[in-house]
Order: sequence, then C-alpha cells, then structure tokens
Amino acid sequence: MDRIENFKKIINEGYVSKGESLILGGAMLDGEALADAPVKIPLKTLNRHGLIAGATGTGKTKTIQVLSEQLSSFGIPVLMMDIKGDFSGIAKEGEEKSFITERHAKINIPFKTASFPVELLSLSEQSGVRLRSTVSEFGPVLFSRILDLNDTQAGVVSVIFKYCDDNKMPLLDLKDFKKVINYITEEGKAEIEEGYGKISTSTTGTILRKIIELEQQGADLFFGEMSFDINDLLRFDENGKGYVNIIRLTDIQDKPKLFSTFMLSLLAEIYQQMPEKGDADQPELVLFIDEAHLIFKEASKTLLDQIETIVKLIRSKGIGVYFITQNPMDVPSGVLAQLGLKIQHALRAFTANDRQAIKQTADNYPSSDFYKTDEVLTSLGIGEALVTALNEKGIPTPLAATMMRAPTSRMDVLTESEIQEINSKSKLVKKYSELIDRESAYEMLNKKIAVVEEEVAKEEETKAAEKKATNEPSTAAVVGKSVLKVLTSATFIRGAFSILSKIMKK
Repeated sequence: MDRIENFKKIINEGYVSKGESLILGGAMLDGEALADAPVKIPLKTLNRHGLIAGATGTGKTKTIQVLSEQLSSFGIPVLMMDIKGDFSGIAKEGEEKSFITERHAKINIPFKTASFPVELLSLSEQSGVRLRSTVSEFGPVLFSRILDLNDTQAGVVSVIFKYCDDNKMPLLDLKDFKKVINYITEEGKAEIEEGYGKISTSTTGTILRKIIELEQQGADLFFGEMSFDINDLLRFDENGKGYVNIIRLTDIQDKPKLFSTFMLSLLAEIYQQMPEKGDADQPELVLFIDEAHLIFKEASKTLLDQIETIVKLIRSKGIGVYFITQNPMDVPSGVLAQLGLKIQHALRAFTANDRQAIKQTADNYPSSDFYKTDEVLTSLGIGEALVTALNEKGIPTPLAATMMRAPTSRMDVLTESEIQEINSKSKLVKKYSELIDRESAYEMLNKKIAVVEEEVAKEEETKAAEKKATNEPSTAAVVGKSVLKVLTSATFIRGAFSILSKIMKK
C-alpha cells in the first residue's frame, strides 16, 4: 500500500499544473489503473512539440482524437494530417458503450459524448478545401531543397527567380517554372548570359527532370492559385470551439515527396506569417502529422536540416507540432530532441532488430523506480501508453504508464454523405474551389517569344524583298545588256568586219 500511495504522490506532484491542462487518462501501476492519479499536460507546454508512437492497432489514432477534442474545447484550432483516413469521426458525437464507461470509472474521469467543428482539406482531387501554394511563395532556397539540388543547381534556381522578379513575371505553378527553364536554354539564352551569366544546359536539364519527378507525384495539383491562407486554420465555431482541420491524404501514401513538400512549405509559411507569442498560456495552433516517417523517408540532409530548424523555431510562434509514427527511431535524432511530450503505445518484439529498437526507445524515457521500461513497452494493452511530458517549469514529468481516456466523438470514419454534408456547409470550400490561372511567366514568355518570332519573320521578309530588288536590273540596264550582247556576238563581229573590208576596197 505504501508503494501505491508513494507512486500516486509522485504522479500528482509531477503532473500538477497551475493553469489549464489536458487530461490524458489515469496512471497505472503493476498493470492496474489508479483512480486518483490523473496524467495531465499543461496547455502552457503544448508548443514544445511531441511524439505519439506505437505499433499498428495500439491506439495512436484514438490518442490524437482525445488530444484534439480537448484542444478544440479550449478554443485551440488543430491541423491533422490524416493519411489513413480514420480520423474524420471527430465531427460526430460518439456512443457511450459499456467498455468505455468501465474504463472511465477505473480512472475516475467523467465521460460525455460530444462532436467538434471540422473542416476537410485536400491536396489532391478529393472533395474538400483545396490546398495550393505558388512557386514564388516557396522562394528559391526552399524550392531547391525540395528538389534536392546541389549548390550549382540551386544557384541556377536563384537566377531564375531573380530573372522573373526583375521582369515582373509571376512564378505560380510548375508549368511557369518549366517554361522559364526552356526559355533560358533556347530563345533567351543570349539575354540570360548577358544579364546573369552563362548557364549550363546540363544543369537546367537536371532541374527539369527533378521537376517532372515532383509532377509525377501530383505536385502540379498543389502548385497554383489561389494560395491557401494559413489564417483560415485559426477559426472557431459559434460556441468558441477551435476548428479541427483534417487534411485528407489517403491517396498520397505512395507519394512521400509531395507529402514532405507540402508539410515543409506549410511549416515555413506558418513560421513566416505568425507573430511571436513568447511564453503564452496556451498554443495558437497544434499540428498532428500522422505517419511521420513519410516526411523523412526520402528527405535529403538539407531538407532534414530545414525541418529541424523550423521545429526548433516555430514554438516561439505558439505552434505545437506532434509527430505520429510506429517507431520513435523513424524520427531523426535532431528532431526527436525537440519533442517535449512523448506518448509511447505498445511495441512488439518479433525479431532481434525489434528487441534492439525497444531498448533504444526505453533509453529515451526518464528512469523510473516503478517500471522496467523495456518490459512495460511490450506489455501495454490497447489504449494504454507510457507518458512523459514537460511541466510548467520545463522539467520532464515522472514516467507514467497510462490508461488513456476514450474519445467523446465517434471512433469511426464519416460516411460519404456526411463528408458531402460538411463540405456543402463549408465557407472555405467555396472560397478555394476556383482554380485561378492568371497571366504568369508561362503566358508572358509565350507572348515574348511570339513577338520576337514575328519581328524576325518581318525582318526576313524585308531582307528577301531587298535582295530581290537588288537582283532585278532596270530597263536601261536590260537594253544595254542586250545591245552589248549583240555587239559582242560572233555573228555581229563577222558582219562588221565584212562591211568594213568592202568600204576599204572602194
């Protein structure tokens, strides 16, 4: 009994909060939930980012749902990147079932069903709010990093951006960028070399191939207008609940480059536009990135460095970023070191590599007198997790095996008709449904080329006419030539000599 009371005391003192907190669930000891040991996360520390990890089917999605529900209730908008498509049920009330009631009785947390305001967003042709961005908004540095270019190739990209800026030619989509590449290697080669220096065709060819690779993953749908305004993520409903913005990504699981491109551009845009918040009482926005390994799977070192830098800096803007993946080792160590909250669901040890990964995972958690962390990791049940966070002073909380509370919204996906109902009522769907294709670099260069071709054609016509005029002799010249021809002909000469000889004989 003393051991249990001592454990409760450590949990209650470690997870105490002066301000508002999210309640994840109740602490567990020796596999049993304790009624008076709630595991709380202060709102103040939610911009310190986090990790939610665990094997398939252990309850990661429900944990995200629990967090998102409480954030929304506190008026904090959420952006959820939903790759599996199993998160949309948060828009509808859940059901109070017996196993949920029993779970909440064990951890002494009331349960009441609820629904939350939702916007459905899409990077592709799926129904919902269309997300787009222009090439110009990316800028030469980020665009080069997404294409994984070397320094020489990135320099050419910078020249292209500079040339377009100098000539007031907007770079809106990939079609624009490809047109500029073709122009500077063909019709405009002399113009570029005179104003910006010589550019190798092999370099522009490599850049072009990289862009085509990005297009094949569907990026041509993402680049364009109208651009998505990140302020539209920071909305509330009439009851003051923050909107849960769900990006439906079920059709781009096999397109990691597009996913990482979008994610990085979004983080960069949020970082650039959001004002500094300093030490706020709660975050302005929380992002959940599901299947986070897709971001890092094919990312170059420069891209990883960019992600790490933004994750470090963006928390000062009041933004929390949470990565969801099966194994913590999927997240680079530089990013992992920035994550204050760690929620680790069960891991499975089927191979020697699995066991090694579990030992490495256990080493990332604070030591505990109450748990053998590596053993607990393999014995956790569905909806149970090891938790450690940061308290309001920035100190890691004690490690707590936690029975997670259940979502109050529906633990299932929306039907197609329910999705259509949400989209039909959405103001953002109407706002971003129109595809704008205003005059940009593509059209401007085509006009420029057409004007030059027309001028060249006129010049050639003029030269041809002048040449023809030069080659056509006048009437006098023709008569003169005819007379000369007659005078110099053999017959005329013989006749002249005959007449001359007759005159002389007389």
